[in-house]
Amino acid sequence: MSKVIPHSLFTDFDINLFKGGKHYRLYDKLGSHIIELDGIEGTYFAVWAPSAKSVSVVGDFNYWNADAHRLNVRWDSSGIWEGFIPKVGKGAIYKYKIQSHNNDIWTEKADPFARLCEHPPKTASIVWSADYKWMDSAWMGYRKDKNGLDRPYSVYEVHIGSWKRDASNNVLSYKELAKELVSYVKEMGYTHVEFMPVMEYPYDPSWGYQLTGYFAPTSRFGTPEEFKFLVDAFHQNDIGVILDWVPSHFPEDAHGLGFFDGSHLYEHPDRRKGYHPDWKSLIFNYGRNEVRAFLISNALFWLDQYHVDGLRVDAVASMLYLDYSREDGEWEPNMYGNNENLEAMSFIRELNQEVQASFQGAVQTIAEESTAFSGVSRPVEYGGLGFGMKWMMGWMHDTLEYFKKEPIYRRHHQNDLTFSMTYAFTENFMLPFSHDEVVYGKQSLVYRMPGDEWQRFANLRLLFGYMFTHPGTKLMFMGGEFGQTAEWNFQNSLDWHLLQYQVHVGVQQFVKDLNALYKSSPALYEKQFSPEGFQWIDYGDHENSVLTYIRKGHDAENDLVIACNFTPVVRENYRIGMPKKGKLKEVLNSDDVKYGGTGKVNPNIKTSNKPWHGHKKSVEITIPPLGVVIMK
Repeated sequence: MSKVIPHSLFTDFDINLFKGGKHYRLYDKLGSHIIELDGIEGTYFAVWAPSAKSVSVVGDFNYWNADAHRLNVRWDSSGIWEGFIPKVGKGAIYKYKIQSHNNDIWTEKADPFARLCEHPPKTASIVWSADYKWMDSAWMGYRKDKNGLDRPYSVYEVHIGSWKRDASNNVLSYKELAKELVSYVKEMGYTHVEFMPVMEYPYDPSWGYQLTGYFAPTSRFGTPEEFKFLVDAFHQNDIGVILDWVPSHFPEDAHGLGFFDGSHLYEHPDRRKGYHPDWKSLIFNYGRNEVRAFLISNALFWLDQYHVDGLRVDAVASMLYLDYSREDGEWEPNMYGNNENLEAMSFIRELNQEVQASFQGAVQTIAEESTAFSGVSRPVEYGGLGFGMKWMMGWMHDTLEYFKKEPIYRRHHQNDLTFSMTYAFTENFMLPFSHDEVVYGKQSLVYRMPGDEWQRFANLRLLFGYMFTHPGTKLMFMGGEFGQTAEWNFQNSLDWHLLQYQVHVGVQQFVKDLNALYKSSPALYEKQFSPEGFQWIDYGDHENSVLTYIRKGHDAENDLVIACNFTPVVRENYRIGMPKKGKLKEVLNSDDVKYGGTGKVNPNIKTSNKPWHGHKKSVEITIPPLGVVIMK
């Protein structure tokens, strides 16, 4: 059996960057790389294990024998073990067997930088080189324009394993999704798709949020090349791809990052900072240079190697606060005596600065951050965290609370809807109806609505119409767009059979038309993060539960006037103040019969000289029951 041949891909400069936490392309160096050395093909292995006494590569090529292939430790105190093993090639299965200086503890670990992992529940890494010829050069050339903050951003959130399954309840592969999911997202008119975590994870019920293979797309659905094929297919159809990314915590599974070399290598050694009580998981040590380099390299890996257009960063609040989900005595204040995690904040800023520098504003980072922490989506140079957008969790919560109330009581709660406008422009907000809103007994969106079937579906269309005309970008979890009635279950397909019923087809068609309107109406996106893009006409008509407002872009000719009626009572001859005279055209009405409505539409709308709502002109319209009317 061939022995390990001393070899390195690292230069002295690489090592200095790594030690300083500034090496952001570690995936080019660490892990397993198929190379040719002195005319011999084989694989170079490199792993960071500074507390190790010895490190061996064990695998199917050496009968998992720890004595067969011992790596060599570098002389520069970097803690990197490396070496070239001849004749080990693509598809070889392996782990690192590590003996620690810490009490001679032995660990057997998957490769943190592996490009492919065995199909769970198996846990080994696989030597792989994901060679792929990209066909998305057109998209990559103009995606900076598509991903701009002044562009339409309507996101379809997808859990790959349960979007659709075949007749035998088998999951669809990346290649099958490249045909079926891409064509569906295109037909529905979404601008972006967002995948719940695709990085390898061992435990299905975690939905992918407990990662072990940070550099490997899960093998549940195919190979890395096939996942690239899926991303490529979206790009060729003018659709951006966002990945959920989880730098906030990782599981304690024996083959994972925890206690990697017999020491707290990746996790913070202090359990008050290194253990997550909610998720029973470990928290990265954001103050350790090499860990920061690992995480930033991982973010750039997906953006670089997989042409991904954005990262939605999970559980940011849990990173920012030392006392997150902790009682008194379970956390320690920072050097200033408060609860902010200064190391995590510094890491996040460095991450966002590097993403912006590397991709010149062509990609977005989006924070799932649930608190009032200020400056999340403000530039780092102005004291912010540097994200492009932040999920508007307060809006989502208040809006769903309002909509679940019986319409007769809504007049007492109009403030639940109007309150969002008091802070709507403090961040670049994305409005999310995500997977978290349709699990754990919360019910599906349509079943959170009150009333009989007609009222539930009218409420759902009204909810989406209100969402799409409220300032901010949009995110909708799969199934919501056609009124999925059951709660989301990660083990089953969405209930596509519901589309045999007209009420579900109606909602789906309405969402399709909303997406088309959003993309074709500059008033809805050009100033979506600016107070100049929104103007109330009247937010005070509590008695009728009616809101009226204007959305504005750069050109006043494109302004849209919106009227929402949150009760099942038709508002005939409802007068609305108008800033100028002229004819209005109804461009969308959620009560149209094609959506399952009653057909209370407005064919001809003309302003009169009667002053109203502080304006010199006004119009009279019919606002349908539980309906939204959008006029131009």
